[in-house]
Parts: sequence; C-alpha cells; structure tokens
Amino acid sequence: MSQRRFHLVLNVNSGTVQALGVTSDTLKAMFAAHGLEVTIDADPHTPLSDRIRNAVDSDADTIIAAGGDGTVTALATAIIHSDKNLAILPLGTANLLARDLGMPLDLDEAIGALRDMEPLAIDVSEVNGTIFLHKAVIGVIPELAAGREYIRGQGFSAKIGFIRYFFRRISRARRLALEITTGEGRSRIERVQAIAVASNAYDEGLGRFFHRDKLDTGLLTIYVLRHLRAGDVFRLATGMLAGHWRDYDALDISTARSVTIRSKKPRLQLMIDGEVQSMEAPLRFKIYPRALSVLAPLQAVKKEIADEQSETTGAQGQPA
Repeated sequence: MSQRRFHLVLNVNSGTVQALGVTSDTLKAMFAAHGLEVTIDADPHTPLSDRIRNAVDSDADTIIAAGGDGTVTALATAIIHSDKNLAILPLGTANLLARDLGMPLDLDEAIGALRDMEPLAIDVSEVNGTIFLHKAVIGVIPELAAGREYIRGQGFSAKIGFIRYFFRRISRARRLALEITTGEGRSRIERVQAIAVASNAYDEGLGRFFHRDKLDTGLLTIYVLRHLRAGDVFRLATGMLAGHWRDYDALDISTARSVTIRSKKPRLQLMIDGEVQSMEAPLRFKIYPRALSVLAPLQAVKKEIADEQSETTGAQGQPA
C-alpha cells in the first residue's frame, strides 16, 4: 500500500493543545520522527470553515483532526460521503471517539500508530441538519455544561463556585415535558430532567464510562432521565464507573432509526458532542449508517470484520 497523504488541521485554541504547548513545528518534527509526511494547517487567523474547505480540496486522502471532539465533528461533517478518511489526534478533554476506537491517547504514540491504521466505516447522526458523532443532550445537562465552559481556565475559587452552582441548579431544576416520536410511529409524552440521543449505544462494564463498543449498528439510542437529584448524580456516576447503570430506575433506554422530539418551548438548548447550542423545536434526529470512514487501530478493524462474519453466519443459519 502506498503511503497515505495527510493534511492536518490543528485547533490552536484547544485548551489541551495550549496546555501541552503543541505547535505546527512540534507536530511536524514528531511526524518526521515516525517517517510520515504531513501538511499542517495551524493558521489561527483563518476561519475554521475555510481551513476545513482547504483540507477537503487538498490532494490528501486522510484529513487529521488535531483538537477536541468539536474539531473532530466539524471535520467529519465536511468529509461524510467523500472518498477521504478522517484521522484523530486526541488533543481534547474527553476524546470520546478516539477512546471508542481504542486509539493511543499519548500524542506521540497516536502519531506513530497512524502508519498501521486501516479505514473503518462508522455511523453518523444528525439533528436538524447538524451532524454529531456521539450524542446530543437536552435538559439540565447543557446548562451545567455552559457553566463549566464559563469557568474554564479560571482559578480554584471559580471551580468551587461551580460545584456550588452545580448542586444548586440540580436541586432547583424543573422537568421538561416532551413528546417523543420514533420513526416507527410510536409516540409518548415524558416529563424529563434530561434526554440524550446517542449514535449507537453506550456499553456497561467496569471503567467503561461513556464507551461504545459498536459504532455501526445503524441505530440511535434514546436515554430518558426522568429525575436527577443530588443523590441520583452520585448513584448514576458510581454505577457507570462500576459498570452497571442500565438498570437505574430513573433511566429509560430505547432504540430507533429516527426520532422527533417536540416541546411547547419554541427553542431548546442542546449539548452536541460537547458544544452547547440552541435549536428550534421540533428536534428531528436520524442516523446515516457507515457514512464516515475513520482510521482505526488494526485490532478494531479486525474485530469489526469478525463481528460482520459472525452476523452473516448467524443469519445464514436461521431457518427461511
């Protein structure tokens, strides 16, 4: 196989990028040390949309997102259904997709691993025309996330203040009345503290906190949280860390290929792949099966092939 052509888009405003002191020069040196050639765009003065367009128009077969989950999603949006691959350098706070793919989280190891990675087709989801790779959350969670962003980079006293705000907001939060309708026509009214629509499903298991083992089922997973008091936060968090949270009594889980969420409110606040924004209701969700090609470690690709073969064998073995 000929060597891949990499075009890297660096988000210099990422908190992790700044904390690690990552620059265009340091990245170029790290790629060279692994025998890889790369074109790096680290221009902070050009709008990200223009930089992404330049990346898509380049002759590179692989576009590298060097930043957080928001940067990854922005680049993924541009190359869906194209002949280009997406690759990730985990330079964010959560690095959710990189973790799902089993990528090294150390920067130098991640660069070195690019040589042996192979393309993997994964699902992509959408709400009202906005693409997401992980989940969209409605309710009290986006408000808390907005408060977290406000104190980012501030001192210890601000963080203590946010903890107080967190529990005060949780104790006073009102539930939202939402109508949830799936593409199959099933509809119900729920009063919720929060609702998340995820691309595929989060797994249980010790230490598997917001981890997805399967990224290509073609299904949205809907998590309805009916109440979220201070005690619920502790029980749910410890349950997720311990690997048994699906049976939590305040949580309802279902799947669908599409879902519409209606509210009496004209607009709803969402957290989409970690970014908070406001959208006009109703919210219409759908999923595009295997619409994005992303470079993944070889073991992840081999596992996917084995799963496909197992499913095919199982289907062939069933009676007609």
